[in-house]
Amino acid sequence: MSRRLRSDHGSASLEFITTGMILLVPLVYLVLAMSVLQGGALAVEGAARQAARVYVRAPSEAVAAERAQRAVDFALADYGLPAGDAQVSIDCAAAAGGCLKRRTAVTVTVRLRVSLPLVPDVLGLAGTASVPLESNATQTVSRFWQPGTGP
Repeated sequence: MSRRLRSDHGSASLEFITTGMILLVPLVYLVLAMSVLQGGALAVEGAARQAARVYVRAPSEAVAAERAQRAVDFALADYGLPAGDAQVSIDCAAAAGGCLKRRTAVTVTVRLRVSLPLVPDVLGLAGTASVPLESNATQTVSRFWQPGTGP
């Protein structure tokens, strides 16, 4: 009986399973976290690009701002991200007269915090366990643009 207890027979599989789980769980979480962050980065970049394109083709500034916000909401929803959490800012190089002037560069910046996966919302940890993402895109208003015209 004492010889059986001292025997190493069968312990290699137990060691392999234990070591495998210790290494596999963090690796799987790393893959999940990186995929969530990559999806968020692609969503923010696409949202900024589409919002800038829509903005420079609009007939007026009011319509342009509304269409840009709608483009951001749609792009983020396409990736399953909450659109209401995004901050959109529109900046232009025009000195006066608004952003929609011929050959004016319009820059749209989209900021969003993406939460890491599997973080419980205990004690507000979901807010601190998030990564801020930001992207900007610049488009130029066409030299043929006229107020009140556009798609």
